[in-house]
Amino acid sequence: MGGAGVLLLLLAGAGVGVAWRPPKGKCPLSCSCSKDSALCEGSPDLPENFSPTLLSLSFVRTGVTQLKAGSFLRVPTLHLLLFTSNSFSVIEDDAFAGLSHLQYLFIEDNEIGSISKNALRGLRSLTHLSLANNNLETLPRFLFRGLETLTHVDLRGNPFQCDCRVLWLLQWTPTVNASVGTGACAGPPALAHMQLRHLDPKTFKCRAIELSWFQTVGESALGVESFSYQGEPHIVLAQPFAGRCLILTWDYSLQRFRPEEELSAPSVVSCKPLVLGLRLFVLAARLWGGSQLWARPSPGLRLAPTQALAPRRLLRPNDAELLWLDGQPCFVVADASKAGSTTLLCQDGPGFYPRQSLHAWHRDTDAEALELDGRPHLLLASASQRPVLFQWLGGRFERRTDIPEAEDVYATRHFQAGGDVFLCLTRYIGDSMVMRWDGSMFRLLQQLPSRGAHVFQPLLIARDQLAILGSDFAFSQVFHLEPDKGLLEPLQELGPPALVAPRAFAHITIAGRCFLFAACFKGPTQIYQHHELDLSA
Repeated sequence: MGGAGVLLLLLAGAGVGVAWRPPKGKCPLSCSCSKDSALCEGSPDLPENFSPTLLSLSFVRTGVTQLKAGSFLRVPTLHLLLFTSNSFSVIEDDAFAGLSHLQYLFIEDNEIGSISKNALRGLRSLTHLSLANNNLETLPRFLFRGLETLTHVDLRGNPFQCDCRVLWLLQWTPTVNASVGTGACAGPPALAHMQLRHLDPKTFKCRAIELSWFQTVGESALGVESFSYQGEPHIVLAQPFAGRCLILTWDYSLQRFRPEEELSAPSVVSCKPLVLGLRLFVLAARLWGGSQLWARPSPGLRLAPTQALAPRRLLRPNDAELLWLDGQPCFVVADASKAGSTTLLCQDGPGFYPRQSLHAWHRDTDAEALELDGRPHLLLASASQRPVLFQWLGGRFERRTDIPEAEDVYATRHFQAGGDVFLCLTRYIGDSMVMRWDGSMFRLLQQLPSRGAHVFQPLLIARDQLAILGSDFAFSQVFHLEPDKGLLEPLQELGPPALVAPRAFAHITIAGRCFLFAACFKGPTQIYQHHELDLSA
C-alpha cells in the first residue's frame, strides 16, 4: 500500500485498519484535488480497494474539510475511527450512518467549525467518544441523544462559550452513565477559565418571552374582559363610540377571533360578565345613567336586557368590578359624579340590587376587589383623595385605611406572587407605583415613569407575571416580575402596531395559545400573542 501514501497501519483482530493520504494527483471518489496538493479536500470517500471488513480506520492530516452524510457506508464493520489534525468545516447529519458496530470515535485536534445535531445518529454501539481540542464554541442540543452505550466522553480543549447554548450540556452531564471531561469556559469574560463542571445550571436565564401582534378589532374600546361560558373562552369589549358591548369568540376554522353577539349600550364604559352555571349575565355600565343588566337564561338564547341598575345612584360610572361576598355574587360600580355614589349591587332573586353606597361625593374613578388576610377588601381610587381601602365586616364594607404617598391615583390593580399581595397604581401625572402589603398597609416598593398613563395593569399570562403600563404619549411598556429581585423589570415595548390611548388589557388562553387584548380609546383594539423563547436551543 506504499503507492497509496500510507501513514499508519493498524492491526485490529482479523481486520486491517488504515490511515492514509491519497497519492499526489489521485483522489478517491467524490474528492477534488488541487494541482499542487495530494490532500483530499472533499468527503473522505474510500478507494475502491478498501476492504469492507475493516475494523479500524484513521485519517491524519488528510486535509478533509467536511464529513458528508453516509461517508462510511462502504465500511460497516468499523469498530474504531480516528480523525486527527484535519480542517473540518462541518460534520453533517448522519455522517457516520451505517456504523452500527463502531465503539471508538476520536475526532481530535481538528479545526471543526460546526457539528450538525444529528451527526452521531445511529452509533448505537459507541462507548468512547472524543471531541477534544477542536475549535468548538458550542455543541448542538441533543447531539448525544440515542448514545446510551457511552462510557467515556472527552470534550476538553474546546473554547466553549458558557452561555445559554451550553445549558443543555450542563443538564445532560449528571444524567449520563459515563465519565465526561468538559474542560473550561473561554467566555463570556465573567466565566473565562471556569470549569464547566463547576457551573450551576440554575443560574442560567435561558427562557425569554415576547408579545407579537396577531389581530386587530376595528373599533375603539374602553374596557375588555375575558370569561368562559360552556367551556369556551370569550372576550367582551366595551365600545362607547359603537354604542355596544361586543362579545368575541374563537373561530377554530379560521384561527382568529370573530364577533359572536353584541349588546346595545350607548356610551358604555364597562361590560362586566358573570357566569352562574348555564346563565350568563353582563353588566353594562353607561355614562349619564342608564346602566343595565343583560341576561342569557340558558345556552342557545341571546342576551337580553332584564334590569335597569340603580338609576338614581349610578350617574356617571367609570368602572365596574365583580366580587363574591359571603358566597353571593355582587358588582361594585365606581361612580365619578358629584351627585352619584359608588354602589355595591348584590344578587337578590332574579336581579342585582343596591346593597350599600360607598364613598359618596368623592368622584371615584376605579374599584378593585381583593383579598387580604383571608377577608374580602375593596380599594377605591378617586380624583379627590388618596386610595381608600375598605374591608368586609358584618355584612358591609367598613373603611380600614388609605394608601400614603399616593396622590392623584387614577386606577388600581393587584396581583399575588410568592405569597405577597402587590398593587399597581396608575398615575397620569406623577410616577406610577408598585406597592406591597405588609400586613397592615401597602408600602411603596417601586416607582415607574408614566406620564400620560391611564392604565397600569398586572396580568399573569401562562407562568409569567407581567405588568403593562399604557401611555397616551409614548409606547406602552411591558414589565416582567423578576422573582429573585421581587421587582418589575422592562421586557419590551408593545407594538408594532403601536397602541393609541390604551385603557385596559385582558388575556385569554385557547388551545394552549395565550393572547393579550389591548383596548384603546383612540384606536382599534389590538390582539397580541404570547410566545415563549428557549434561548438554549
